[in-house]
Amino acid sequence: MTVSPSKTQLDFDRLAALSSDEWNHNNHYHAFLLKHIPAASKWDALEIGCGAGGFSRLLAGRFRRVLALDLSPRMIEIARERSRQYANIDFQVADVMTYEFSPEQFGCIASIATLHHIPFEPVLAKAKSALKLDGTLLALDLYKAESPADFSTSLAALPVNLLLRWSKTGRLREPAEVRAAWAEHVRADVYPTLSQVRQTCARLLPDAQVTRHLLWRYSIIWKKKQSLA
Repeated sequence: MTVSPSKTQLDFDRLAALSSDEWNHNNHYHAFLLKHIPAASKWDALEIGCGAGGFSRLLAGRFRRVLALDLSPRMIEIARERSRQYANIDFQVADVMTYEFSPEQFGCIASIATLHHIPFEPVLAKAKSALKLDGTLLALDLYKAESPADFSTSLAALPVNLLLRWSKTGRLREPAEVRAAWAEHVRADVYPTLSQVRQTCARLLPDAQVTRHLLWRYSIIWKKKQSLA
């Protein structure tokens, strides 16, 4: 089950006004994701669910052109404002599931905290088709805990989260208006379990690396090989 695109758009239009580039659970893993792609490439990249454009700007330093899609017009407006010096980013208000891509169009496709808003298997299949041979899929998202390892990792994350937030932002909690906006949004969120993620990847993306991370996130790293095209 996924939330309707219209509901997601409205939620992120509201959240856009509260967005910032300071440390959070998602950008904490940007460096981890970036180490799996080349330092420089003549290929194009795609970001699905670009938000305010933080990761798109990092991709723009490595790829010829970045196509960055998001359902929220307000998020795209903010992303464009913050990315004026990046002439090679094309921010567009669009639904990835209805957007037309050419086969093997991108050398990298990235998605951060967006896949749980989209039908999971169809979007992975679409990304697989649009990825070049030797291109890389990078995904970071949230999961539903189901195993003892999941629950113990979530518990261990609590003190680490406080320490990181204090050291990065100088406070232990986000501002009240930010907490309230996210609490309203996540009420409708539905996350896959890691076993569901791994099962889907085994069918569609053989040899994908699915990793549980400390701060309530998992990642998918997959390189498209000739034998799997």
